[in-house]
Amino acid sequence: MIDGQHRIEGLKSFNQEVAFDLNIVFFVGADLADEATVFGTVNLAQTKVNKSLVYDLFDLAEGRSPEKKCHSVVVVLDRIEGSPFFHKIKRLGVATPGRTGETLSQATVVGGLLPYVSSDPVADRDIGKRGGKWPSRAGDYKLIFREFFKKNEDESIVEVMINYFGAVKRRWPKAWESTRTGNILNRTNGYKGFMRFLRPAYRHYTTSSEIVSEDEFYELFRKVKIRDADFNRDNYLPGTSGATKLYNDLVAATNVATN
Repeated sequence: MIDGQHRIEGLKSFNQEVAFDLNIVFFVGADLADEATVFGTVNLAQTKVNKSLVYDLFDLAEGRSPEKKCHSVVVVLDRIEGSPFFHKIKRLGVATPGRTGETLSQATVVGGLLPYVSSDPVADRDIGKRGGKWPSRAGDYKLIFREFFKKNEDESIVEVMINYFGAVKRRWPKAWESTRTGNILNRTNGYKGFMRFLRPAYRHYTTSSEIVSEDEFYELFRKVKIRDADFNRDNYLPGTSGATKLYNDLVAATNVATN
């Protein structure tokens, strides 16, 4: 059974004679990859399920998709020694046994990557499943990783992410490594603010699909007067407003174009 286990358990305990319709969908010949795709689609779109776990299931899919691509990038970022994200990502959304210092969930990291790969993940996933060719969507200036995705160049996305957040870590080393309560740089708000800034920072150096170096990103961050201690909840409130304020502060300090 792919989904609906709780409904079946409820029916097992129902001892009254009442006529009602029960909708059932059969997938004939579905393999494990198909089951994972269906489960992911249903639960991401409707039911509150741990998104980190759902994204992990995309690894079982045989076809390529934006979600599977971003999941693969996250796995590499978490495993490579020297990566600023090394052992910082909770792959299944909860703390990994034997680890300390995990400050980001896989869902958060994937959520920041996905909009740079696809403006329509569901349509792109269907194209991948059918073995088709993805459109370039060249008019969408936001899709900085689109061509890397089309060419199956995971390593290029990984390299840009390592360079970008390597520069963040280099500029604010204490805040990036800190696990103290209240520090937001290496947590959801800080990550979202910097991921939103990634597009204008990347486009500041290139309008095509190229690797921007850590030194280039660092030159931008040197202009930012924010101190390590400033990455706190008083300056950047929890939620969207805090991440937006961080993004706006970065744009104002670096004067990069945002369109």
